Amino acid sequence: MLRLLGRTGRGGSGRAPRRGASTVTERLKRDERRRLQQCQLEEGAAQETAAPGKGRQWSDKESIEYEGRTAPGEKKDTSNPLPAGYSPRYVEAAWYPWWVKQGFFKPEYQSRLPHARPGVFSLCIPPPNVTGSLHLGHALTVAIEDSLVRWRRMLGQKVLWVPGSDHAGIATQTVVEKNLYKERGFSRHDLGRDKFLEEVWEWKESKGDRIYHQLRSLGASLDWDRSCFTMDERFSRAVSEAFIHLYEKDLVRRRHRLVNWSCALRSAISDIEVESRQLNGKTYLAVPGYERRVPFGLLFSFAYPTEDGDDEIIVATTRPETMLGDTAVAVHPEDPRYLKFHGKNLRHPFTGRLLPVITHQMVNPEFGTGQYSSSMSMVSIGRV
Repeated sequence: MLRLLGRTGRGGSGRAPRRGASTVTERLKRDERRRLQQCQLEEGAAQETAAPGKGRQWSDKESIEYEGRTAPGEKKDTSNPLPAGYSPRYVEAAWYPWWVKQGFFKPEYQSRLPHARPGVFSLCIPPPNVTGSLHLGHALTVAIEDSLVRWRRMLGQKVLWVPGSDHAGIATQTVVEKNLYKERGFSRHDLGRDKFLEEVWEWKESKGDRIYHQLRSLGASLDWDRSCFTMDERFSRAVSEAFIHLYEKDLVRRRHRLVNWSCALRSAISDIEVESRQLNGKTYLAVPGYERRVPFGLLFSFAYPTEDGDDEIIVATTRPETMLGDTAVAVHPEDPRYLKFHGKNLRHPFTGRLLPVITHQMVNPEFGTGQYSSSMSMVSIGRV
C-alpha cells in the first residue's frame, strides 16, 4: 500500500509541529484586515455608483493660444518655439485662413499643379439644417468627405466640394416660434407674416454663420466662394425648373391624398416630420390649444348597413369624426368574415352615400374589426 507522507519536524517524527497561540492570533488578525479592506472596496464602489462623477477630480489642461504676428490670411509664422505640451489651438491657428486665401480648395488651383490629370470629382456637402449647431454626427460625415476629396486632389483630379446649409422650413419655423415665445411671449400670428419672416432670416444668419464657423474649425477643405443656401434665388429657380421638367415628362403627379395636419403649425406637414407613437389603450396627451390633456387610443364602433339593409359591417376606429369623409370600406381579401361582402355596397348612415367594399392585402384582420374605411387609412384612399 502506498502512503503519502508529509514533511517531518526537526526531530524527524512524522507529526506536524503544533501551532502556538501567537500563530492563530496572527491568522485571525490577517483575516480581519482582509475583511475590512473588502468592506472598504464595496463601500467605495457603491458611492461611485450612487454619485457618478464625484470620484477623482482631474484638473483642466492648460490651453495654450497662438500669439504670433501672423496677419489674417497670411502664412503662419512658425519661428516661435513650440509649447512644451501639445495644444491643438496653437498648432491649428492661422493655417486655415491662409489655405482659403491661396485657393487651395478650388478646382481651378488644382488644374495648375504639376501632377494634374484629366478628371473631375464634385461633391456637395449634405446641407445641415439651420435649426441649430453641428453635432458629432456632422463632424463624422465631414471628416469622411474631407478624406475623400483630399485623396482625389492627391490623385491630381479637379475637385469641387460645395458647402451649404438647408432652410428646413417647418423645423426652422418651429424652432424660431418656440424661441420667440420663450424670449418675448409672442407667436408668429402676433407678429404677422412679414415681421415673422424677418425673425426667421435673422435666425438663419446667426445659425448659418455658426455652422460655417464650425466647418472651418474642422479644417474642411470646402470651396467657400461657391457656398449656397437652399432658399437662395438661383437655387429656388433651379428647383422650380426641375419640377417643371419632371411634370412635363409625367414623372411627378398631383392627386388627392390624405395629409398630416399639424394643429400647432396649422399647416400640412410631410411624413418625415411626424413622430408616430403606439398607444396601448386610453392615453392622455397634450394638444396645442387645449388646457387639459386629451384622451387618445379609445376605440369606437359603428355600423355600415348593406345597400339592401339585410346585413351590416361593424367599423371600429379611434377617429370616429373621420367617418363623414368615408368613400369606401377595405377588408382583407382572405378574411372569412367579410367574404360575403366582396363587391357589395354599404350605405353611409348619415349621408346615405353608397360605399363600395374593396379588398387590400395591407388590411390587418387582427386589428379592431379587421377593416379600414377610406378616411382612416392611407392605404384605401388610393383605391377609391
